Amino acid sequence: MCGRYAATANPDELVEEFEVEQDRTADPTRTVLKNPQSPPAGTPDWNLAPSKLAPVVLSRVPREANREQAGGGQADHGELPASGVRQLRLLTWGLVPSWAKDVKVGMRMINARAESVLEKGSFAKAARSRRCLVPAQGWYEWQKSPVAVDAKGNPRKQPFFIHRADDDVVAFAGLYEFWRDRDIADPDDPQAWLTTFTIVTTDADPGLDRIHDRQPLVLEREDWATWLDPTMTDLDEVGRLLAFHRPGRFEAHPVGAAVSSNRSNGPQLVEPAGLDELDGVVDPMTGEIVGGSS
Repeated sequence: MCGRYAATANPDELVEEFEVEQDRTADPTRTVLKNPQSPPAGTPDWNLAPSKLAPVVLSRVPREANREQAGGGQADHGELPASGVRQLRLLTWGLVPSWAKDVKVGMRMINARAESVLEKGSFAKAARSRRCLVPAQGWYEWQKSPVAVDAKGNPRKQPFFIHRADDDVVAFAGLYEFWRDRDIADPDDPQAWLTTFTIVTTDADPGLDRIHDRQPLVLEREDWATWLDPTMTDLDEVGRLLAFHRPGRFEAHPVGAAVSSNRSNGPQLVEPAGLDELDGVVDPMTGEIVGGSS
């Protein structure tokens, strides 16, 4: 699974990187958090956790284009982007289906399995037409030691930071949904809508599977436009993207225990841990045991 990642770019950097046409990160946005988000939503966050607002890239067909398509009319004010306008928005991590009675369900839907997403009721509709990209520098995963234990006698967990070997931006495949709060009468009130997302996961690459058996589905630039296109509903093509697998793109290194607290933040979280901090850690590339219990 993916339960924590680093989203370290500013909106203006993401606008350029993802060729965004509308930066909507300043729009009023409903959140599920009871306390102010730290760091503030839309600013670099080195330890982004579920329930936080995060920058997400998506494409939406303009309302006037939808009306014309439904009525069969032609635009008289210039060509409309039928495949959608690419936007950058702040969405809540943890997908809440439109039919959900309680937004707390989102905490159980931070990830969606690529193998079953087209069949599972909670994700199927979004997988067909509400797909998004989740920008990141990389993600964290915790490896259970086969030899070392913690103070409670459980397998020691070592956090790793995983990123692209070429240092390019990471683009997680994601899905998003709109949830309507029926207690708010005015549908134009920003608080009437909660927009949420989930990160699609797949089998871990060889080597990375020594850390965890799952990893986020990371798409390449040549597939970004197809994945984002809300009018692309060909399930075979969606399935092709969901099955995307290209081992060898990522590097991983152990990091300090501070990342395990969602109150910790800053670039120091992705710095490699010293050898003296490791105990019974499996090197993902060689399979060797590293640290005090080796």
